Amino acid sequence: MKKTQWMRVTQIAALSVLLVIAGCGKKKTAAPPPPPPPPPPAPTANISANPATVNAGQSTTLTWQTENATDVSIDGIGKVQANGSQTVTPTDSTTYRLTATGPGGTQEASTRVTVSRPAPVVQQEAPPSLTDQQLFDQNIKDAFFDYDSYEIRPQDKTTLQADAQFLNQHPNWKVLIEGHCDERGSTEYNMALGDSRAQSAKQALISAGIAANRLTTTSFGKEKPFCTESNEQCWQQNRRAHLVLQGQ
Repeated sequence: MKKTQWMRVTQIAALSVLLVIAGCGKKKTAAPPPPPPPPPPAPTANISANPATVNAGQSTTLTWQTENATDVSIDGIGKVQANGSQTVTPTDSTTYRLTATGPGGTQEASTRVTVSRPAPVVQQEAPPSLTDQQLFDQNIKDAFFDYDSYEIRPQDKTTLQADAQFLNQHPNWKVLIEGHCDERGSTEYNMALGDSRAQSAKQALISAGIAANRLTTTSFGKEKPFCTESNEQCWQQNRRAHLVLQGQ
């Protein structure tokens, strides 16, 4: 073999050894793929009303804040900015619900406005005015007498003074004073006794300030009893000076 050929063979053999050695080295590991991007943040939402309670016809201010939202709306109002405030005047109690939507999802928040309504005023009907007769009957009292007497007793003098005080508040009223007796004694005697009793009551009213021309008298004796039983309790009711409203 020629020297040149031998050298070429030697070079080829050496190159083959190098290739074998290089092939026995470690294989390179592929680079890991990049991590996935983080998910978009979820929206946040908040809404409040100030004041939260109003009277009918009054206004309140809604204030809201959101983050990470691309679409924000409020029920009853519609789409709004991500953050803001607005004055509203609800006619009834209302819940305002805010919805914030973004790449990270949806978030809701709400606030309630209470509308107070004053209780309706019930118009109370005025009580019917009393007639003169009703006023007279409620406030004017009779005077009573002892048996076979026409003297005004102390307690009945007080009664007649109270009558006079009320009659002076109604200066146009005129009064008839009736004299009455119990059933004992003759008709003639009791007519005279009844007249004396009516006159005694008249004088007591005049002394208490009632003009004489407002007072007239009559006697019924025992002819018109207030009580028909024959006992002292009943007789006492019949021994009286009875005051009657005559008119104005």
